[in-house]
Amino acid sequence: MIIRKYNPTKDFEALMKVIISEGEDWSCYSSVASQEKYAKALENSITYLAFDDGKLCGYSRSFDDNGYCIHVCDLLVQRDHRGKAIGRQLMEILIEAYPDHDIYVMSDVDPYYEKLGYPKKGSIFQVIK
Repeated sequence: MIIRKYNPTKDFEALMKVIISEGEDWSCYSSVASQEKYAKALENSITYLAFDDGKLCGYSRSFDDNGYCIHVCDLLVQRDHRGKAIGRQLMEILIEAYPDHDIYVMSDVDPYYEKLGYPKKGSIFQVIK
């Protein structure tokens, strides 16, 4: 398993293939209209990629709240690579890289993070226009 930082010029196309392979659940990033916007978000985020046998199989995207804390926006491991602790390793790299920051996850899969032993702190709401 290799985990490394995202390189926009080298990795965007392969990452989009992983996201598209997840279907409807990740379509907010994979539609043609949103890909340019998401490319910019990736460039301005803390993004790590996971490779298993040289194949991109997962990623995490987070942002630093000006030194206050880290917010994890996205964590995805391809279905055929789940159960290998790849998601856990992507989270652990953040802990290692930002030891003085609290790290929070914006989750829609709470049971996964509970399984990792992370306590739930509040919730998130969407502000509607």
